[in-house]
Amino acid sequence: MEAIHIPPEEVTLSAIRAQGAGGQNVNKVSSAIHLRFDIAASSLPADVKERLLALRDSRISKDGVLVLKAQQHRTQEMNRFDALLRLHELVASVAQAPTPRKATRPTRAARQRRLDDKRLHSNIKAQRRKGLDA
Repeated sequence: MEAIHIPPEEVTLSAIRAQGAGGQNVNKVSSAIHLRFDIAASSLPADVKERLLALRDSRISKDGVLVLKAQQHRTQEMNRFDALLRLHELVASVAQAPTPRKATRPTRAARQRRLDDKRLHSNIKAQRRKGLDA
């Protein structure tokens, strides 16, 4: 299967200030990256779009826009790289269609083992009861 390419013009990157402790660097420098990717308007194949939108992911809005925030690193360049990498990983995770599940039935021996185990467990529990004959 070929790798899926996401054109840079389909991704909107904006620099924002990172959250949390960090002193003056966090307070003064916009090093975090806010990535927005409109799944429905993208050039991804239709089946990949469908699987992406079907993900139960809080980062995907009801409008079908994926929003990622990268603030792990100290520099804007590293955060931009991190955000794009996470976008590509997410798209790659749904790029390959899942193999359909084949329904199977338990074998006769497996059913027999299950019933034997149930009988054994029932006997063990019956022996724990207080004696009714006493």
